[in-house]
Amino acid sequence: MAETRYSQDHEWIRVEGDVGTVGITQYAQEQLGDVVFVEVPQAGRTVAKGEACAVVESVKAASDIYAPASGEVIEGNAGLADAPGDVNAEPTGKGWFFKLKLSDKAELGGLMDENAYDEFVKSLG
Repeated sequence: MAETRYSQDHEWIRVEGDVGTVGITQYAQEQLGDVVFVEVPQAGRTVAKGEACAVVESVKAASDIYAPASGEVIEGNAGLADAPGDVNAEPTGKGWFFKLKLSDKAELGGLMDENAYDEFVKSLG
């Protein structure tokens, strides 16, 4: 069964086995507004936890997307180049950014579960 964890930077990672799918949360896409451009990392790139590895631009701002865990990118969501609005429509579905082959699953321990993330968002007021 897939486990989803959340970062304080509003990324989510859904882990199945040793692969994590990464995107931004509903809260993050609401803060951005209408997404107009997305740049995802190329397959084969190695990223470290906390490293900026993707970019999302909206009508309001451009933001970096950070890797919530270390690993090798095995797939970038190329569909977002033609349909960046998928990030707004389905941020936790077809609006995902990239998939990682995790190098250290222990890094996930520092991330929040859904309840903790919901409380974190509420604290932002």
